[in-house]
Amino acid sequence: MNDLKPDPSTVPRGRAAGTALVASAVIYFVAEFIAAAAWTDPPYSYTYHFISNLGVRGPSTAFGQYMYSPLAWVMNTGFILFGLAALIGVLMLRGLPAGRRAALGAMAVLLAAGTTLVALFPGSSEASALHGLGALAAFGGGNVLAILLGRSHRLLGVSPKLGRALVWLGILGFVSLVVYLTLATGTGVLIGFFERGVLYPFLIGFIALGAALKAPVPAVR
Repeated sequence: MNDLKPDPSTVPRGRAAGTALVASAVIYFVAEFIAAAAWTDPPYSYTYHFISNLGVRGPSTAFGQYMYSPLAWVMNTGFILFGLAALIGVLMLRGLPAGRRAALGAMAVLLAAGTTLVALFPGSSEASALHGLGALAAFGGGNVLAILLGRSHRLLGVSPKLGRALVWLGILGFVSLVVYLTLATGTGVLIGFFERGVLYPFLIGFIALGAALKAPVPAVR
């Protein structure tokens, strides 16, 4: 039965993959902060405004919200780089069987493709179909990816506790997605808050997993 619990000193940790996963989340959070800080008249709201509004130069109005993001290019660049960094991180993971690697890779490609569509077709009424498709792809791909990464904790050489946390973060993202699509989108109540509830959990998961992969392998005594 020992082969089911790899010796921590022999499991490939994938430090480069960890660095890329951490970078993906950091890129997103930094781009969002910079773009939101530049939107001052009126101030951008993390709880009221759609995330995608930050990628619309404007000024314009769509979906009942005023859009004017002076640094829209920063947000859109961040969308693309965040998705690509996550994809690179997943592709660099080591110690995975072919089937698991393919499943993780597919979700990472879906995430990267979704964030790229979101950036190339900003959230205005003229591009709503492609933009919406990209957003759903990113939301779904990112949260499924978090769940699959959590279920791969043993193969990746990280703790079961972190594995369970990643699974629950992915589930939280899907619960937030249901609320976002059914309640918040219809009423406009805390729509920005619930949309971030879809995205932030798996980004936090990427940071936690990336940090674990980057940590030194404990010595076996």
